[in-house]
Amino acid sequence: MHIQILGSAAGGGFPQWNCNCSNCDGVRKGTLNAKPRTQSSIALSDDGVNWILCNASPDIRAQLESTPALQPARSVRDTAIGAIVLMDSQIDHVTGLLTLREGCPHQVWCTDMVYEDLSSGFPLFKILEHWNGGLRWNPIPLAAEFTIPVCPALRFTAIALRSAAPPYSPHRNNPHPGDNIGLLVRDLNTGGVLFYAPGLGQPDAQVKSVMADAHCLLVDGTLWRDNEMAFAGVGDKLGSEMGHLQQSGTDGMIALLDGQAAARKILIHINNTNPILDEDSTERAELARHGIEVAFDGMHITL
Repeated sequence: MHIQILGSAAGGGFPQWNCNCSNCDGVRKGTLNAKPRTQSSIALSDDGVNWILCNASPDIRAQLESTPALQPARSVRDTAIGAIVLMDSQIDHVTGLLTLREGCPHQVWCTDMVYEDLSSGFPLFKILEHWNGGLRWNPIPLAAEFTIPVCPALRFTAIALRSAAPPYSPHRNNPHPGDNIGLLVRDLNTGGVLFYAPGLGQPDAQVKSVMADAHCLLVDGTLWRDNEMAFAGVGDKLGSEMGHLQQSGTDGMIALLDGQAAARKILIHINNTNPILDEDSTERAELARHGIEVAFDGMHITL
């Protein structure tokens, strides 16, 4: 299995366009040892030729331009993307669908809840009907294995994660299973197993059991501390309110990953305020002591 990290930052990217926190200011000025990052998105393949895009970041055009494997140039108009999977309906995970309109029709896989949000509160499915057939919906079942034809050796299982629906969702204040998912992906050819969950807020027994099966955990790295937005002076929302588990603390992501046997443990979807972006920080050193990696744009993983 080929896993290509297209974007590794949370919504807004790093640096965020309107943010002057110490991280964003430092990376702009070159005084911080950190890599700029685009908004979170990955691509999966069983053969390195045909790919599945997981989430369509607002930065998708630049991400594709930076990833030659996704533009094989076999014809005048071409792409290696044969399907798109949406993990949720959050604006930083779906807005890139508008940029991809020239390539419609696209086969889009998402849950009933995500399809409802994107047909009502943020009606991308309806908007893009006007471009060559638009988006063709393929329902994702929960807790049942499914396949995507473009990568026949990969087997997918969607795990419902506890999270809040986006502000434009008809059920914003009434969470439903399928608002946000994690993906367990098995490669029948190599035996490699990936668990991908960029929005992991409250890991329950089922999630922990699924994580135990994976060789690679690519999981939520949004915030170091739950009150990080207030700590950085950029907001007052808690990570737990936004559906993200902080890394630090006895019940945080580090502790959770310490209990897993996966060969690789990697954080993705990293907010611009997170001190782990500074490669010289004590927080980054703590991750290294626990064998936890930090995803970066262009990172390639093979399982």
